[in-house]
Amino acid sequence: MRVRLTALLILAGCTSAQAHPPVADLVLVDKSDRTLTLYTAGQPTWTIAGIQFGDAPDGHKQFEGDERTPEGRYTIHTRNPRSAYHLSLRIDYPNAADRAFATAQGRSPGGDIFIHGQPNALPSDLRMVGDWTDGCIAVSNAEIEILWEVIEDGTPIEIRP
Repeated sequence: MRVRLTALLILAGCTSAQAHPPVADLVLVDKSDRTLTLYTAGQPTWTIAGIQFGDAPDGHKQFEGDERTPEGRYTIHTRNPRSAYHLSLRIDYPNAADRAFATAQGRSPGGDIFIHGQPNALPSDLRMVGDWTDGCIAVSNAEIEILWEVIEDGTPIEIRP
């Protein structure tokens, strides 16, 4: 498995000095920079550039179907190896504040927000163009395989505008 992971890291643009990022204790997503950075003990250990979002990437997700990606502090809740996308890590959106806001507006806050790879129907070496999810954070299949290995359930994720 380590040889496969090292090969994936090289494909994803990591140098040999970064051959295996440590287990992350924080995931930071910067929507404006389109980056996802892993942190361990307060230090950045690996950054993915060019991440993809929902069809309406600006602003915080408020309602089901708004195709926005949430902003704020959440947690990686569970994982799905049999996702419609190449692996997926569930983000625990909506939180209590998200639910309260949507309820006050008479709407559903939505849910099923993940970090995931590309659609399974797409050849594994290809990537969808532009922002295409319904509010999730999409990365390449090689990148999600690395994230799958180094992000544990319960890891905090901060998503910044």
